[in-house]
Amino acid sequence: MYQSLRTNLPREAMGFRDYPFVAIEEDEERDPRRYPSHREDEIFDAVVVCNGHHTEPRVAQIPGINTWKGKQIHSHNYRTPEPFRDQVVILIGSATSAIDISRDIAGVAKEVHIASRSVADETIEKQPGYNNMWLHSMVKDFSHGRSVFFRNGSVVLADVILHCIGYKFHFPFLETNGIVTVMTTVLGLCTSMSSHPIWLRRFPLLGYMEGALFPMFEFQSKWIAGILSNRIALPSQEEMMEDVKAFYSSLEASGTPKRYTHNIADYQPGYEDWLAAECGCPAFEEWRKQMYFVAIENLFERPETYRDEWEDHHLVLQAHEDFRKSP
Repeated sequence: MYQSLRTNLPREAMGFRDYPFVAIEEDEERDPRRYPSHREDEIFDAVVVCNGHHTEPRVAQIPGINTWKGKQIHSHNYRTPEPFRDQVVILIGSATSAIDISRDIAGVAKEVHIASRSVADETIEKQPGYNNMWLHSMVKDFSHGRSVFFRNGSVVLADVILHCIGYKFHFPFLETNGIVTVMTTVLGLCTSMSSHPIWLRRFPLLGYMEGALFPMFEFQSKWIAGILSNRIALPSQEEMMEDVKAFYSSLEASGTPKRYTHNIADYQPGYEDWLAAECGCPAFEEWRKQMYFVAIENLFERPETYRDEWEDHHLVLQAHEDFRKSP
C-alpha cells in the first residue's frame, strides 16, 4: 500500500457491529480523521494468522534461470491453454497443478515437458495417451539462450517455463524475533499438533497444512478459540518443545524431506479426531474419513477421469443423509 493512502469510505461505515471503527481523539498514535490513513496501531491480546499459503508464488532456483531468454510464468497466473498454442513448454513440478495444466495445454502446445524431482535422474518417459508430452528428471541448468538441460542428459529448446512448485509461506506483517523461522515451505518449531507456546497464545497460525483443508479449518478454529479463551489448557513449554523435537526426529528417521513437514495427508483423520477430543465436540463422520481416502485412491487409479468417474456412491448417499439432518 502506498504511504499516502487513506480510506475511500468513512470509518463509521467500515466497522464491525461488535468492533466499530471509531476515532480515539486522545490517542496520538492513531489518525482521528473520518477518512483515516491505512495504519492505526492498537494493542490486542492475540492475533490469529489466517492469511493462507497459496498467494506468494515459489519459483524454481536453478542455475541460469535468471538469464534464460524465454518466457516464465507461475501456475498462479495460468488461466487457459490458448497462449501456449504451438509453444514448447517446460513445466517444473509434478504435483496436482502440474498434472492438470500439462494435460490442459497438451491439446494446443507443440511439446510439453514435465520436470520432476521425484523421479530418477535418468528418467525420460513419453506419457501414455499423448504424443507430445514427456516426463523428465529435474532440470539441471539453463543456457543464456532458450536451451534447457535436464539431469537425464536431454536438451530442449523451449519457449516457456511454467513454474508449478507451489507457494512460499509469507508473513511480511510479522516480526518473529527468531522464535519461529520461516523457510520456503516450512515453519520452524511447528508440528501438526503443537507449536511454540508463545505463538499459540499470541499469534496462533491457522491452516498451514496440506490435505483436505476446509473441514480441518473448522476444528483448528475451535481449538484456537478454546486456547485463547482458556477453555483448553496447553502443555508446559518443555513438553511442547519435546513434542516438536520428537516430530522432527520422526521425519528424519523415516527419510521424509523437510519440505513435507506440513503434509498431514496420511494421518489427517487421526489429527482431526485429536482436535475434536481437545475441543469436546463430535469427531467427523465415518463416511467423510472414508471418502477422503477413496478419493485419493481413485485419483491414482483414474488420473484422467477421477473427477467424473467414481465408485463410492454409498458414501455420497450417507453424506446427503447427514446433510438433510443438519439444521
